[in-house]
Amino acid sequence: MSMTDLIEAARVSKAWPFQEAQRLLKRYPDGVKTAKDGSTSPVLFETGYGPSGLPHIGTFQEVLRTTLVRRAFEAMIGAKPEDGKTRLVAFSDDMDGLRKVPDNVPNQALLEANLHLPLSRVPDPFEKGHESFAAHNNAMLRAFLDRFGFQYEFIAASDMYNSGRFDDALRQVLRKNQAILDIMLPTLREERRKTYSPVLPVSPQTGRVLQVPVEVVDAEAGTIRFTDEDGTVIEQSALGGMSKLQWKVDWAMRWYALGVDYEMYGKDLTDSGVQSGRIVKALGGRKPEGLIYEMFLDEKGEKISKSKGNGLSIEEWLQYGSEESLGFYIFPNPKSAKQLHVGVIPRAVDDYWQFRERLAEQELDKQLGNPVWHLARANGGFEGSEAPGAGDSLPVTYGLLLNLASVLGAEASEESLRDYLASYIGADRIGPELDVLIGTAVAYTRDYIVPTLSKRAPAANEAEALKALDAYLATADAETTAEDLQTEVYEIGKREEYGFESLRDWFKALYQTLLGSDQGPRMGSFIALYGIENSRKLIAEALARA
Repeated sequence: MSMTDLIEAARVSKAWPFQEAQRLLKRYPDGVKTAKDGSTSPVLFETGYGPSGLPHIGTFQEVLRTTLVRRAFEAMIGAKPEDGKTRLVAFSDDMDGLRKVPDNVPNQALLEANLHLPLSRVPDPFEKGHESFAAHNNAMLRAFLDRFGFQYEFIAASDMYNSGRFDDALRQVLRKNQAILDIMLPTLREERRKTYSPVLPVSPQTGRVLQVPVEVVDAEAGTIRFTDEDGTVIEQSALGGMSKLQWKVDWAMRWYALGVDYEMYGKDLTDSGVQSGRIVKALGGRKPEGLIYEMFLDEKGEKISKSKGNGLSIEEWLQYGSEESLGFYIFPNPKSAKQLHVGVIPRAVDDYWQFRERLAEQELDKQLGNPVWHLARANGGFEGSEAPGAGDSLPVTYGLLLNLASVLGAEASEESLRDYLASYIGADRIGPELDVLIGTAVAYTRDYIVPTLSKRAPAANEAEALKALDAYLATADAETTAEDLQTEVYEIGKREEYGFESLRDWFKALYQTLLGSDQGPRMGSFIALYGIENSRKLIAEALARA
């Protein structure tokens, strides 16, 4: 497949990353960002993170999805990641004041004592050697992004403010102070209007970020005047880390100062995006292109919050599923809300592998709509349409691994699962990716399946059907294939004398009486993996309860 073929297919693809990249192609038709003086620079993608709480998957997804758009844009202009035609900045707003103490963080009293200080100046409550609360949370985010191989540049607001690199943009904010007030004041409640200022000074006495009226004394010099918490009238510079901007103004200033071309954000920031877009225009800049995505919800349907800690952490997903399955679950339908809890992990793992297996056989237009194509390209891991491992498949499904582990119960271990798999598929077929899933299957089963298992007694007709299955297994060869075993299970369920209205009722009976759950694997595959004699023992235990 030629690069020309890829460019042509990418520019007409209906996959959402390509649809988003089309916005940038309209902004830069030749794929080059050119300034008025003729100089060129990379197209800039940005993601934002507020380190007031621990990063969770909702934080990570924004970097992943933005990366997918970035790579889609590169494909549309025929660029490779190493060409430097694009940049991705992961920006941390760590100059924001700590407004409340997160529920899921230790040393609450320490944080309480440091409320309203910039997050980059709040001591680390985790006591892990980081210089601040923000530094700890920033490190966690970066470690995970690095683990996935993302190519990005990390920028902390504290570095930009304190070093003076935002000073020119801050002067522009001061010059346009009244224009910004004209934009913002009509959107605020009457009481809030009385104290609102685009600039939030940092108190020279307490170090706190203050929400007080500010008078611009000299925009060119960066001088402001305000009343401090103790009533003292202070005149000081707004530059060099002695102030930070209100959220919507800060966002717009960042777009202006960095020249951001693309940034997506959640539905809860829709109004902020509108106001920040107007402010960046007042500053003389241009609002970035971007997608407004729906929020992730917890299992109760409530919005995930960093401070509440009610969402999945990155570590939790990786404890129970694979890295690839996380990206796969995040990929589809960014404009649709979806629940994010441990219960979605097993299906995500198996669905990822189904799409990966299909990729190699698909036509190019179908490949460009396959999540695996985009995920493999996310970290610059391949060119064209060939993804590493395309066409690979797991010898067993993750669901089957979980069912095996649940039957083993307290005896389930990585070693025991490997032993069963080795006898079923051969030890040489247990590759690194399957080996990871063996470990996560044991953990998931131990924590979420075994506590819920409850094997019921079979009804009279179900008991007779189980006896028939046992009689068949008693004469079956130990080498009988999973397909032959599955065929016999089907045939028994079809027999009129057992009175099942549908095969679904028969399989449900097998799952509930043998495995203790409402859902389960293909029974032929399970029997072949668990072993005929072990499966007969399960049937005997079920019949003993009848």
